[in-house]
Amino acid sequence: MAEVKVRNVSLAYGATKALDDVSLDFPDGELFGLLGPSGSGKTTLLRVIAGFVYPDSGSVTIGGEPVERVPVEKREIGMMFQSYALFPNMTVADNIGFGLKVRRVASQELKRRVGEALDLVQLQGLGGRKPHELSGGQRQRVALARAIVTRPRVLLLDEPLSALDKALRVEMQVELKRIQREVGITTVFVTHDQEEALTLSDRIGILRAGALVQAGSPRDLYHRPSDRFTASFLGEVNFFEGKPEREGLRLAGGALLPWPMVPGEHAKPILGVRPEEMTISVVQPEKSSDLCILRGEMAEPVFSGPTAMCRVRVEGLLCKVLVKNSELAAIPSSGPVWVSWRIARSMPLAP
Repeated sequence: MAEVKVRNVSLAYGATKALDDVSLDFPDGELFGLLGPSGSGKTTLLRVIAGFVYPDSGSVTIGGEPVERVPVEKREIGMMFQSYALFPNMTVADNIGFGLKVRRVASQELKRRVGEALDLVQLQGLGGRKPHELSGGQRQRVALARAIVTRPRVLLLDEPLSALDKALRVEMQVELKRIQREVGITTVFVTHDQEEALTLSDRIGILRAGALVQAGSPRDLYHRPSDRFTASFLGEVNFFEGKPEREGLRLAGGALLPWPMVPGEHAKPILGVRPEEMTISVVQPEKSSDLCILRGEMAEPVFSGPTAMCRVRVEGLLCKVLVKNSELAAIPSSGPVWVSWRIARSMPLAP
């Protein structure tokens, strides 16, 4: 196990900057998620850490040792690919033990460590099967066992759950986190799934066009994003744009949204509010110093099981408000309503 540090790493393919002066720390034992849209550079950064590509500039250290010019096989990296890349002609046990065999580990030791890996991923008794005889979730566990059986210092996962259906993906998120905690290995995983990143990660780094936009804990990034891109990439959000004034943000329709009490944040021209922070009522809420209140026009509620996403026209915007289904009966399907939220839940954002 080891801490990974990336400092001022840049990499270009012709005129395209795949990575643009990226600096990140991946602390020892943490599960760190790299999140971003396609082409943001997250997989490229993973490949730089692994040693599949070398950066044009910058440095990479693993456990304090510079590795940016060290070949892949000498970095003590465990890698799990999106496709799992299992050998179809080999048994589960042989797939898991392949890396140990290449390293010429003694047969008894190899057998013992493969057995431990099978236990860890809860595939006891399946060592003699072939990959095609396993479910998608079981194949994912085999690939993970193969990546960690060599006891690497760092584990790199490239879209590890993307090949699974939604129900199985949720189940494997829990399992992946359990296994990572038991092994205690520094793990970096790439995903484009916001929910997956928020569920699995100790910390998240968000990339856009090869540059690091923001890094922090899932809770911090969700509730205190730095800009509009980060806020929208981590879930639903309503954006209010206007003219910054001393007391708050003046909307085009004339309403004033007070600033949340965060020093130095008052100059930002956008306030974001998550749908779950908003409340709908047919009666105007009592005015309060810590409450934002706006009049709106109900557009439509969209049923989605235990919750419903209501759309309300407010100040020329179509806002989304998340409510429980048990609350729908008290909300009209059309007509005037009031939308309110705590001022502290507004998020000042850069464009």
